[in-house]
Amino acid sequence: MQIHVIQPGQTLFGLAQAYGVSIAQIAEANDIQADQTLVVGQALVLPITGSYYWVQSGDSWYTLSQKFGIPYPTLAAVNQISVSQPLQIGTRLYIPPANKRPAEFNAYIEPRGESVSSDLLQAAREAAPHLTYLAPFSFQIQRDGSLKAPPLTGLSQIAANQQVTLMMVVTNLEGDQFSNELGRIILNSEELQNRLLDQILRTARQLGFRDIHFDMEFLRPADKEAYNRFLRKAADRIHQEGYLISTALAPKTSAQQTGEWYTAHDYRAHGEIVDFVVIMTYEWGYSGGPPMPVSPIGPVRQVLEYALTEMPGSKIMMGQNLYGYDWTLPYVPGGPYAKALSPQAAIALARKENSAIQYDYKAQAPFFRYIDDEGKGHIVWFEDARSILAKFKLLKELGLRGVSYWKLGLDFPQNWLLIEDQFNVVKRS
Repeated sequence: MQIHVIQPGQTLFGLAQAYGVSIAQIAEANDIQADQTLVVGQALVLPITGSYYWVQSGDSWYTLSQKFGIPYPTLAAVNQISVSQPLQIGTRLYIPPANKRPAEFNAYIEPRGESVSSDLLQAAREAAPHLTYLAPFSFQIQRDGSLKAPPLTGLSQIAANQQVTLMMVVTNLEGDQFSNELGRIILNSEELQNRLLDQILRTARQLGFRDIHFDMEFLRPADKEAYNRFLRKAADRIHQEGYLISTALAPKTSAQQTGEWYTAHDYRAHGEIVDFVVIMTYEWGYSGGPPMPVSPIGPVRQVLEYALTEMPGSKIMMGQNLYGYDWTLPYVPGGPYAKALSPQAAIALARKENSAIQYDYKAQAPFFRYIDDEGKGHIVWFEDARSILAKFKLLKELGLRGVSYWKLGLDFPQNWLLIEDQFNVVKRS
């Protein structure tokens, strides 16, 4: 699979000629129209086996071997070049596809209203071949220990058709906000906990869920040990049924990190108790905050490296956003919220505004700027094939279990192609 960044004057016709694939194949892979204008800086995925690389200043057989993870004698032999021959700048090298490793992939899906919309169902169908888990968000805990279920129509059949395990997401949401008071009530009452677990297991049996996923956030720091005790009790009962148990964790960089989003999330305890965790490594750039990448790779790495001191990589799923944000400038705290948009929508906006896409190599994230019809400046940070591939490389380097996406319904076709190019998706159902 080749990632190609569009330069001024380039066309789909020229790319098809250069890489030996059809215009239709490139258009389909990137969900674009064959006659659509390309955006300077836009990253396209080209559906070829392996990839090509043009030798740059400073390259050597050794550095290229390190870069691509291929022994340099193999790289030289594939390209019919002697290893004793100096590499010439501009020489095109063929890079064979890397060996795939198994990994798990989850995607949350958030139906709203009384039923699952046709658009969300289609998004689930398209993603399901590339998923281990599908996680309807969410089953909301009630103060009497019962559950309020989300709309589910059609999701079970989609999961069954693609051997996807249904993940039952259980939250302490009240009125679309995480409630520390609801957490306090449940986590400090044995009676309510027992009623809740009875309801969870009964629902899981009825609806075919095989992983119970606790996403309890904004808990009181004082409830840290109460949450740990509840998870131990839940794990005993859930494992007796033959199900998995998992949790969502806030992105911490040390055990000493405190606050209502962090203190009660005990990485070491969760690593010991549950089968795996989803670490929410996104929202550095968020709708109400200053403009910046949503999941810059440096901070993401810091969180994951800390997590590895508390639990094995085989229990860690890296969280990944399927969206970006459009901020109005200048940013003013308390001012207008940034608008969320999908990667495809971001590219369409750059095309409409005739804005070149730039790439921040330190953060491993694309962005662009534009002026709206009212004369206001904007900056858009989003995701593309390059930023996702950087996260996949980090996953492999750190030996993690897989990736968990928030959330389906935001168009990003390149992501799913890169999963299939880089990994063997584990199916558990």
